[in-house]
Amino acid sequence: MDILIVGGCGYVGSHMTKQLSQAGHDVVILDNLSTGFREPACYGELVVGDLADSIFLERLFQENSFDAVMHFAANSLVGESIIDPAKYYKNNVSNTLSLLNVILKFNVKHFVFSSTAATFGEPEYTPIDECHPQKPINPYGATKLMVERALQDYASAYGVNSVSLRYFNACGADPDGELGEYHDPETHLIPLILQAASGRRENVTVFGREYPTTDGTCIRDYIHVEDLCAAHALALESLVIGKITGANFYNLGNGNGFSVQEVIAAATLCLKNRPVNSARCRPA
Repeated sequence: MDILIVGGCGYVGSHMTKQLSQAGHDVVILDNLSTGFREPACYGELVVGDLADSIFLERLFQENSFDAVMHFAANSLVGESIIDPAKYYKNNVSNTLSLLNVILKFNVKHFVFSSTAATFGEPEYTPIDECHPQKPINPYGATKLMVERALQDYASAYGVNSVSLRYFNACGADPDGELGEYHDPETHLIPLILQAASGRRENVTVFGREYPTTDGTCIRDYIHVEDLCAAHALALESLVIGKITGANFYNLGNGNGFSVQEVIAAATLCLKNRPVNSARCRPA
């Protein structure tokens, strides 16, 4: 298949690009490089551009015959979304609608959307399933939920078939050591722990030790980035073969929680016992 991966130079997008390319698909990466890097694009054809540029976007679709689109391009910092919600509504909602409208114009019927568990807000019960009420508590989660609802309407009105995948906490890296997570500023627990354990950061702050857990620290559900990508590939396959139609929504986690203290212990042990591999596609 010919697949457009929007945001394919980011963390999950770059792993998805490699997985699809190695499966024999032709991949075009669209990224504005605002948070992504050129180096991870070694498994696809990189086109630098912005979803806000409708003329550029239409030209890209005119020059290619895409069978499907995967959308990973979003601003995703919860704290920033509270401070600057306009940025999130513009990029996460308005730009996504621009992409969907071009998809409609060029009759691309298969769309896989990177959503988030932040659409749920504070848990009313755990584990959180797909039936859990969606009451986001920050602009980031709200913008993702808006796109999910738009996809329902686009499916009903225009026949756009889609799958939205709600991540809990993505983690890990490419087993070959070519790709990994790189954010600046870094806000994710596992990279912060590894930076501290390897001497690149002075310490890691644990926010709260009075949770009702065995060690007092909060528990989160983690899912490896390779498993995330495998789920996206299965979602795309199900759309293409007609196994599912309309707008579909699935949560992605492993179903087992790990406390902050457990992650600290595991990451420290891992760093002591395993050498760091060199990386051909890792950002400098």
